[in-house]
Amino acid sequence: MNLVIKMAYKITSRSEKDTVELAQNIESEKFPNMVICLIGDLGSGKTVFTKGFASSLGIEEAITSPTFNIIKEYTTGEMDLYHMDVYRLDGKVEELGIEEYYKKDGVVIIEWADMIKDYLPEDRLEIKIRISEDSEDVRIITITPYGREYEELCEAVL
Repeated sequence: MNLVIKMAYKITSRSEKDTVELAQNIESEKFPNMVICLIGDLGSGKTVFTKGFASSLGIEEAITSPTFNIIKEYTTGEMDLYHMDVYRLDGKVEELGIEEYYKKDGVVIIEWADMIKDYLPEDRLEIKIRISEDSEDVRIITITPYGREYEELCEAVL
């Protein structure tokens, strides 16, 4: 049995501005078919991260959590962005064709990605955002790259 230990990066965000900046830094290393999996409680900053990423892509539309739409497509930036919120799916993903989005040459950002683990691509960037116990403004962000491209991205920006 091969035990692969993944390098995880831990970052402290002290404000929404810090979270947006992190998203912009990651966006600067974007590539086609990039998948970012956001995991965190309600109000932890998943949509804030997505807004920062989208603005860096040049998307001027208002970014809101696609809770009821499940998937929102933004095609006005330098690369297409597919923003997903899978919270309400209860793991019923088959009919949506989520996996098709992984091959559309854009960037896929999935909120509540831990709820659809079996449908995530092997190569991806996993970002867990946790509200600090010390301050509700502080976020502890753990970034884990899965796959060489994502490891290189993390080495470049973190």
